[in-house]
Amino acid sequence: MARGKVQMKRIENPVHRQVTFCKRRAGLLKKAKELSVLCDAEIGVVIFSTHGKLYELATKGTMQGIIERYMKSTRGVQTAEPVSTETEPMDAIEEINMLKQEIETLQKGFRYMFGGGNGTVPMDELQVLEKHLENWIYHIRATKMNIMLREIQALRDKEGILKAANKNLQEKMIVENIGVTNFAPIFTTTDISYPLTTQDEIFHF
Repeated sequence: MARGKVQMKRIENPVHRQVTFCKRRAGLLKKAKELSVLCDAEIGVVIFSTHGKLYELATKGTMQGIIERYMKSTRGVQTAEPVSTETEPMDAIEEINMLKQEIETLQKGFRYMFGGGNGTVPMDELQVLEKHLENWIYHIRATKMNIMLREIQALRDKEGILKAANKNLQEKMIVENIGVTNFAPIFTTTDISYPLTTQDEIFHF
């Protein structure tokens, strides 16, 4: 049966999206390793997940070495000015501003959820709020699943301990019953001796 064509658009379900990300990421890294082995190529792959987690692969050497080689090979092609030392502070400021904006959006969303807001929320802010809620739901479900798995494992461990204790008690009871049976007195008719006496009789004629 032919496999249906996958429509290239964002997966709305966060669980399905995470599963697809894990599968596609593993397949991409596997293909990169195979290409490196078959063609003796030096490959570097960098992946950032939705939550900002970094995944990287360097088939030969280190990722830093691949990046340095890339910079050397493209140095003559680049026409942009060298990056100034103010780049890092500017990046930090932009990140802070983005976090402030996200916090403000979440606070506004909470106010509207609990009836404390005035007017309506714009569509773009609702989409941002929806994305954050999906991430929260995903983390909450993942945490809940981990807690349930730990509780199940703890119950299994407790069951194993109780079974071992029960087996130990049964073995002790068997040993005690065997000891009582061995020390019980046994009487038989062959063990009792009775004295045999005869009476002398005198007969007169």
